[in-house]
Amino acid sequence: MTDTRSGRDWVMLALVVLIGLNLRPFLAAPAPILAEIGADTGLGYGGIAMLTLLPMLLMGLGAFVAPGLLVRLGARRGLLIALAVLFAGSALRLVAWDGLSLIVTAALCGIGVAFIQAAFPGIIKARFPASVPIVTGLYSAMIMAGGAFGARLMPVLVHAGYGWRASLAWLALPVAVALAASWRILPAVKSSRPDGVLTWRLLRRPRTWALMGAFGLVNAGYCSMIAWLSPYYRAQGWTSADSSDLVAVMAICQAVAALGLPILARGNVDRRRWLWLTIFFQAVGFFGLAVLPGMAPAAWAGLCGAGLGGSFALAIVTALDHLPRPEQAGALAALMQGGGFLIAALGPYAMALLHDWTGGFSAGWVLHLGCVLATALLYLRFDPRHYPVAMPSTP
Repeated sequence: MTDTRSGRDWVMLALVVLIGLNLRPFLAAPAPILAEIGADTGLGYGGIAMLTLLPMLLMGLGAFVAPGLLVRLGARRGLLIALAVLFAGSALRLVAWDGLSLIVTAALCGIGVAFIQAAFPGIIKARFPASVPIVTGLYSAMIMAGGAFGARLMPVLVHAGYGWRASLAWLALPVAVALAASWRILPAVKSSRPDGVLTWRLLRRPRTWALMGAFGLVNAGYCSMIAWLSPYYRAQGWTSADSSDLVAVMAICQAVAALGLPILARGNVDRRRWLWLTIFFQAVGFFGLAVLPGMAPAAWAGLCGAGLGGSFALAIVTALDHLPRPEQAGALAALMQGGGFLIAALGPYAMALLHDWTGGFSAGWVLHLGCVLATALLYLRFDPRHYPVAMPSTP
């Protein structure tokens, strides 16, 4: 019996890896080839920002409705549908004839990812109750690694002779693998369906909004890094391949921190000192990008990546820590991501506006430096001794 359960655990961990790897390539992939996309479609900075802003908005809004969809569809059917939508959004980029149709494909991908991100933390807590920080770290690391994969693959495919449409559409292949694996594996996964009114109960708690705010302010920086780091350095004369390498460095550091920091933090339910470490990394990285961009660009990108990846994973763990029941903790994590992504979606657009006003990206990096410093103050509130008062378990 133990061997059977252990085998199922490894199979489920493999699925965690597969699904996590597919949640960010569609966002990260366009950045290194934006010059080609812009020249072909005529998209300006505002339109390019929509490739990140719109899916992030949909990922945010989708998280609010995901608990209700879980009630109607169940985890297995809902995840299969969401992966199918993500596959369609990726594959349809092959026939995206203009900027608007490309933005529509980004929206489809965002809809699919919205449900997956909202449902998966609760599934992890239900399936691995004794290893939540480690498995959440693995899941988060795979999300970040997927971003690195998407960013690095695009220049390789373009230089191999593929057009930007075909290059982006290749990302449908790993989604198809994840969909097929989910079809085989998920029937054995059982997760409690949440109370249909749980969302509204949680929204009445100030702590839910604090979690949203902290998650959103940090991930606004992630969205801007994905959207504008490569164009920032291409404007300084870097090649597409070199700038994509910088995005890959950022994403690799995200993956390492997303996996490593939750493991380091697993011995104490008070995660704040590790969360503040991620703030320090981001603050140094954004300061370097704004003030000393040419001195050590890989270091600035890596520090931002480590801070962003560690913060993402620890934020999910912290949300799950607040409530003991998996369906309630999962719903809280979903709401945190939902409200957070609505805030985060504004990051790339704010940087586009600041670019238009100032003629450069430096002001945008300063904006994100301010965001992470504000987040450090919100982290003060996440004292686990006060969790039962801040978020009492609902019946």
